[in-house]
Amino acid sequence: MTSAERGRQEGNGVSLTSGKARFQQPGRGGDRNVWEVRCETAGTEGAHRRAWGSVPGQAEDGNIEYKLKLVNPSQYRFEHLVTQMKWRLQEGRGEAVYQIGVEDNGLLVGLAEEEMRASLKTLHRMAEKVGADITVLREREVDYDSDTPRKITEVLVRKVPDNQQFLDLRVAVLGNVDSGKSTLLGVLTQGELDNGRGRARLNLFRHLHEIQSGRTSSISFEILGFNSKGEVVNYSDSRTAEEICESSSKMITFIDLAGHHKYLHTTIFGLTSYCPDCALLLVSANTGIAGTTREHLGLALALKVPFFVVVSKVDLCAKTTVERTVRQLERVLKQPGCHKVPMLVTSEDDAVTAAQQFAQSPNVTPIFTLSSVSGESLDLLKVFLNILPPLTNSKEQEELMQQLTEFQVDEIYTVPEVGTVVGGTLSSGICREGDQLVVGPTDDGCFLELRVCSIQRNRSACRVLRAGQAATLALGDFDRALLRKGMVMVSPEMNPTICSVFEAEIVLLFHATTFRRGFQVTVHVGNVRQTAVVEKIHAKDKLRTGEKAVVRFRFLKHPEYLKVGAKLLFREGVTKGIGHVTDVQAIAAGEAQANMGF
Repeated sequence: MTSAERGRQEGNGVSLTSGKARFQQPGRGGDRNVWEVRCETAGTEGAHRRAWGSVPGQAEDGNIEYKLKLVNPSQYRFEHLVTQMKWRLQEGRGEAVYQIGVEDNGLLVGLAEEEMRASLKTLHRMAEKVGADITVLREREVDYDSDTPRKITEVLVRKVPDNQQFLDLRVAVLGNVDSGKSTLLGVLTQGELDNGRGRARLNLFRHLHEIQSGRTSSISFEILGFNSKGEVVNYSDSRTAEEICESSSKMITFIDLAGHHKYLHTTIFGLTSYCPDCALLLVSANTGIAGTTREHLGLALALKVPFFVVVSKVDLCAKTTVERTVRQLERVLKQPGCHKVPMLVTSEDDAVTAAQQFAQSPNVTPIFTLSSVSGESLDLLKVFLNILPPLTNSKEQEELMQQLTEFQVDEIYTVPEVGTVVGGTLSSGICREGDQLVVGPTDDGCFLELRVCSIQRNRSACRVLRAGQAATLALGDFDRALLRKGMVMVSPEMNPTICSVFEAEIVLLFHATTFRRGFQVTVHVGNVRQTAVVEKIHAKDKLRTGEKAVVRFRFLKHPEYLKVGAKLLFREGVTKGIGHVTDVQAIAAGEAQANMGF
């Protein structure tokens, strides 16, 4: 919520406290955790406005709908309400939130118990009509001079989207080594608490040395589902990922990244390549912000990935130690470099508010304190993930889907009886089984033809892949040796351009001495990760920490597919910088080797 919106609400004299809606005279202060509500009909606008004040009206877009009451609507009115619900579900890609008991102009009114019961019954009929389920998230009592208690109710409406593909949110998991990232994911996805000695994380490790050391060195993916009623679906009651996908209307895909500094390049690749919707920053309660925590926090800020914080291992610490860690976090988040608004979540009501505010404002940063051993406050995190709406709206996705197909190659496998399989994210367009695409660039700058044999999302078969979705594509007998991470698969009509030389506007975050021509760095742009040399610094001879400049880079190994405007991150030892691509010097396939100096 913006400060301007908050100011308008407080100026109207409206305050909603945790657990109860309370109206105050303008200028009297009060709790500022404003719960925005509004409704559709506006019969007694003048009287209610004078009596209680109002909050701003809702936007036409978005998945939140406000109603005063839904008592015994006519057939025509009912059909109109159903059509309206379909629109809200489409905007939320299968999810909508209805808030009952508020007028169309934003006046908080509330309903008597009997009217509320009748309204919820109508809402249930509407949901049945569109094939959705409803779940009451919370109720608010409107406190004013009346003998009859009046309430406002917030309801989640969820269905499997019309394309029969679940709503999928990708969450990158960051944090220092030994903060409990893999353990927390094991507890969430397996449905069993940890024994305090790392049992929960064993199912997540991909390599023997990870099991032996207890430390993640590669990127792994774990899934947590929620059905249409908001109930958790995980491996505790499903034997396979396919069963979880079939039972879920919403899927959280966790990208478990490495915490050790030695594997920082893997963590950066996960953040730049897999395009997470948001990030979970894990902080151990007993050690606080230590090790790579600040570095991971800086990466999320640099790449503009919204994040929330989980303080783990609270069962190991005294209450005062946990409070000290939370205060430390709040200080860091409020610093000028972060400009975040920390929000400590201590109740289910807070978790619902946090999910809504997190989606509306990138500055709000929820903080959870929990234990993977005792299970303390674990349910609050599940409520948050269940309510968390998609952070991109349907209009943005529609625009991306209108463009030509572009798929980033992040992983390459060989699967028996299937052949070569690539994993990655569809950046734009639509990809179907049987599509003919081209993949590249190869070392000599060429693009090779291939055919998509089959598609899987979260290990479940899928016929159509849409922009923004991650998946694995089977390529049949295509030679795996011709593929590498960092390639793209695009429509042949795109006529993709490649480059070995590009320019970027950068900010040097840290360098021990001076950043000069000839310096070599590892450049990360999306799924591209390659060593590049600094060929020229425009208008300057050298750069020092904190300075900006336009720099020309040249890739050392092979040309890459880059786009102007793409975010860029580079590093070498302690040297770090961020920026964006401003120009690419396109080359033709035949010129590639000559341009690379071969």
